[in-house]
Amino acid sequence: MRHASAVTIERYRNEMVNGPIVKTLLWLGLPLMLVQLVNVSYNIADAFWLSKYSDVAMAVPRQAWPPFMFFNSFNMALSTANMALLSQYIGARKYKEASEVASKFFTAATLASLAFGLTYFSLRYSLFTYVIRTPPEIFEEVMNYSGIISMDLALSGLSITYSTILQSVGDTRTPAVVGGVSALINIVWDPFLILGIPPFPRMGAAGAALATVLSRFAGVLVLIYLARRKFPDLRIWLTKAFDKFWVSRNLRIGGPVLVFHSSNSLAFMFQNALVNSFGVVAAAALAIGLVVMDIADAVMWGLTMPVAIMIGQNLGAENIDRSKEIAYKAISSVSLLTLLGALLVFIVRNELITVFTLDTSIFNEALRFLETFVFSLPFFAMFFVGMSVGRGSGHTNVPTLLGMVRLWGIRIGLGCLLAYEVGLQSYGIWIAMALSNVIGGLGTITWIKYGRWAKPVIK
Repeated sequence: MRHASAVTIERYRNEMVNGPIVKTLLWLGLPLMLVQLVNVSYNIADAFWLSKYSDVAMAVPRQAWPPFMFFNSFNMALSTANMALLSQYIGARKYKEASEVASKFFTAATLASLAFGLTYFSLRYSLFTYVIRTPPEIFEEVMNYSGIISMDLALSGLSITYSTILQSVGDTRTPAVVGGVSALINIVWDPFLILGIPPFPRMGAAGAALATVLSRFAGVLVLIYLARRKFPDLRIWLTKAFDKFWVSRNLRIGGPVLVFHSSNSLAFMFQNALVNSFGVVAAAALAIGLVVMDIADAVMWGLTMPVAIMIGQNLGAENIDRSKEIAYKAISSVSLLTLLGALLVFIVRNELITVFTLDTSIFNEALRFLETFVFSLPFFAMFFVGMSVGRGSGHTNVPTLLGMVRLWGIRIGLGCLLAYEVGLQSYGIWIAMALSNVIGGLGTITWIKYGRWAKPVIK
């Protein structure tokens, strides 16, 4: 069995370092894109059923997720650092070292998830009262939702760990299928728990959170089982052996990503506070707009993850020129596909918004957001490819800096200026959000062409 596992890993590796680039990108990315579409369906289902519960309840998850993302930043940083290490060790055929890295990753992520879940639960009242300034119309629902969703942090850590390990080998299908099934379970649970279809009570936003936790739990159990069965040579266990090399590489690679994700999450909290200052109508409009945006984003998120895997394994195999070619082809193909998704959203924008609200004021504000923001998405795709290049290569400083400028300098800084000083109110926020994507994308293209990222970070 061990021999068969090693052969399977080698087969995946050969596809990464020798296969046709665009074909391999699509082979890896299409399952992730399909799962992201399923995940989008779950987000849409959440928003749809919450809109049937009340006109503004759909804004609740968007209030609660930025703090969730903040507390999950540590695991995202671990994922980035260990994907670089794992993919490069596998590219170099050092499978024993890959198992040791996977075990350290698993241990650190599990402990961190438990600690941050408890922290989110304890601090949520202060966060929504003083930082995000949630509108009073939805405050109680946000508290209920966030209290339950804090349990999802522990499960999220396990899900991220095993998904990253499998993806580093080149197996994007297993986590994709498991994630898709988990999202479908969530969709089925939503109406029963949100609206209280007998024998379940009417829970509103708390029901949406409970559906998420239950479906995540089922998905994590299946993911762990399949990972251990499919790749028994990648032995994953709890360990105390955190050596200096692993720690230093996690600090060097993951440190900037931790700053990036935690800074992003704080920026989204302040963005929510900025939007909330214009009332619950603006908050609900943003929630609708972002759900609709997810449809176009699905293409981007699915096809950028394989970029990190392919670049990591090719740098590990010392295929420097091929690594650069992967980055260039990914930029062009992913941004083009995202543009097609954005066009589709723009064409049916009125119909999409009507699914979630018949309130004229919310409809008009959501429409203005979509028309301002939608065509900046291809530039966001470019930026996200750059993040994946940084993840796979282990060189994350420049993408992190670009991300901070994009969010804090443009979305928050320029957004405040346009909204308050210029007097554009919520429209100024939508303009700043669109410009942040454009500038982030152009900066990423410059870094990929001229930056010094095409070199491995393993021994």
